[in-house]
Amino acid sequence: MVRANGAVSLRELARVVQTSEVTVRRDVRALEAEGLLDRRHGGAVLPGGFTRESGFPQKSHLATAEKTAIADLAASFVEEGEAVVVGAGTTTQELARRLARIPGLTVVTNSLLVAQALAHANRVEVVMTGGTLRGSNYALVGSGAEQSLQGLRVTRAFLSGSGLTAERGLSTSNMLSASVDRALVQAAAEVVVLADHTKLGTDTMFQTVPTDLISRLVTDEPPAHDDRAGAELQALADQGVRVSVAGTGAGCGAGGADAAGGAAGSDVMPPGGRGRRDVPLPGQRRTHAAGPGAGLGGPGGTGGPGGQLRGSGGPLGSQEAGERARVADLRRR
Repeated sequence: MVRANGAVSLRELARVVQTSEVTVRRDVRALEAEGLLDRRHGGAVLPGGFTRESGFPQKSHLATAEKTAIADLAASFVEEGEAVVVGAGTTTQELARRLARIPGLTVVTNSLLVAQALAHANRVEVVMTGGTLRGSNYALVGSGAEQSLQGLRVTRAFLSGSGLTAERGLSTSNMLSASVDRALVQAAAEVVVLADHTKLGTDTMFQTVPTDLISRLVTDEPPAHDDRAGAELQALADQGVRVSVAGTGAGCGAGGADAAGGAAGSDVMPPGGRGRRDVPLPGQRRTHAAGPGAGLGGPGGTGGPGGQLRGSGGPLGSQEAGERARVADLRRR
């Protein structure tokens, strides 16, 4: 099934072979040990992530709960009347469904799926790039797409990709998609990357956004045993990227409260980390214009979803007690 589709979910495997997900997970682990596939959260993919990209139908079934939570949090950073660009991807498609509720937006996109999600939204103007249709992810790519973005300026860009590392930033396995994403970045004053924890620490062929151009990362909380994702979050924070963690557990839905009593989706330290920074490190190149949500706490400054923790030794915001409790809870878990 993995060879035929490029990726498969544990749930679908369990249904097809009529056994439990626990059994499937154990067998997938054994197949990975033999080098036949690579495990991903909630599924498995073909080995060799540098060269192969799963199609949209396969990616849409992976980490669905995490993508939903990330989209909910990312949408909270957008205010009425903004102009934004939204790249192609399954996570950005989820974001588009939430942007449809915000009046007065102008959304520029190269994704047919993003445009479809916004097609019937009241008071949301959708601007599509030109280009050649890439059927595997329903995106417009090529010189036509890139040329249509020249001279464009918006407040922020929302992008996803195949992998994210502190060393190279966001990357994808397709050259044409990477080139259009770079053009989208050039059009935005602020770059927001949407990436679930399964993409953290994964590196693919073509760089789209270097780390020093990423203003904010919106991700989900890595499992306690996922040391790689936790270390990558800390490294990204150390390089000046604001890390916003979306809650996916019970009681952590959109607008809900987390286990520490703070807002779901607070900006927190990665598990076991020294403390993340909400401002660039000394000497860090940051050229983004300050826009809504560029300061502490998301839209409107400190009043955004959750408080932002400063770096080691820095003062904490007004939600000090709640954030300390959340960090302590993350470390215990």
